[in-house]
Amino acid sequence: MNNVLIPDTNWDSNLYEDKHAFVWQYGEDLLKLLNPKPGESILDLGCGTGQLTEKIALAGAEVMGIDSAPAMIEKARQNYPDLRFEVGDARNFQVEQPLDAVFSNAALHWVKEADAAIACIYQALKSRGRFVAEFGGKGNIQAILQALYSALAAFNLPTEKLNPWYFPSIGEYATLLEKQGFDVTYAILFDRPTALAEKEAGIANWMQMFASSFLAGLSAEQQTQVTGAIEEYLKPTLYHEGTWTADYRRIRIVAIKL
Repeated sequence: MNNVLIPDTNWDSNLYEDKHAFVWQYGEDLLKLLNPKPGESILDLGCGTGQLTEKIALAGAEVMGIDSAPAMIEKARQNYPDLRFEVGDARNFQVEQPLDAVFSNAALHWVKEADAAIACIYQALKSRGRFVAEFGGKGNIQAILQALYSALAAFNLPTEKLNPWYFPSIGEYATLLEKQGFDVTYAILFDRPTALAEKEAGIANWMQMFASSFLAGLSAEQQTQVTGAIEEYLKPTLYHEGTWTADYRRIRIVAIKL
């Protein structure tokens, strides 16, 4: 399995666990939709540091987590040494035996080649197997992106090329699933404003964790300048009583392999 699920992103697993726990804490709600049962075989696609993988295992399922980032997989193995974690690519993975379910939380918005990921997920499932996922949907972080593009305009960077994300509408993503043989049984797009940790440093930490591809070509001084401009731009709308809020919108999907 190749390490290319999230291109050009160097994940800091400690920063992720320390300041961005909301990523998996919100995902616990998605586990109710998955409803894992004892003995089921389940893949956690984009498992991060393994918190939700462990919860699936606690339900009695046989679970494996894959993620493109070796640092995340290393941390997941430290966290849960009894579970199986592998480095893997959402666009190009295979499983040894067909699975009852593929689960994915907050990962597939990093995969622009959605068709390739869906094809792999379809191949991995048994007939009537289910795909349960949540990730960034249409309109996700719209205000943050506007601020980012505005702050980067002075540097003449190819912002669209640097943008690593895929935020589809329900119609767009459901169509892709149906084309490959899935029956989409549940789909919702919803706002989920998310408070960021670390008070005043919240948006700067978020940028460091998730938007590093935009900043990679800039000097440390320029990065500080861009972050400051973004904070200034967003303060009136996303900063309240000492806490930053990310303007998240999520798409949540359940699809069955026919």
